[in-house]
Amino acid sequence: MPLPANLKLKSKQDTVKLAEFLAPILQAGDLICLYGNLGSGKTFFAAALAKALGVPDFVTSPSFILFNQYQGTKYPLYHLDLFRLKNEQEFWDLGVIDLMDNGITLIEWPELANKLLPESIQNLNLYFSFDGKKRTVDIDARGKFAPYFIK
Repeated sequence: MPLPANLKLKSKQDTVKLAEFLAPILQAGDLICLYGNLGSGKTFFAAALAKALGVPDFVTSPSFILFNQYQGTKYPLYHLDLFRLKNEQEFWDLGVIDLMDNGITLIEWPELANKLLPESIQNLNLYFSFDGKKRTVDIDARGKFAPYFIK
């Protein structure tokens, strides 16, 4: 059953449910871009998705190391945080492009990468927001993900 493309996340459990909804749909080569201000829920979603994908490790934001790799039940999960990158070369230097086909890639602060990655793989974008009282996520789902969300 499809989900609305705009969700109110009234509790942490709502974020977990979204991650659990997405996990069985994901395959190697899929990319999820996470947008939103600091504290909007991007890293919490990343941890919930990792757990739903069978990652046994504690997942944290790779803000200072830029890139974490975890092994899920079926696929590796590549978790990037590009907040601190200053230019395109720093993105290329991470070497993640060579890995993306082998696992599921999750990018926090993907604005720099958007210009560099083929639009054809940018099919699942989650826009988190938190105004101090309520948390929401707007989901831009294209390609194979489109049927799973109602606009």
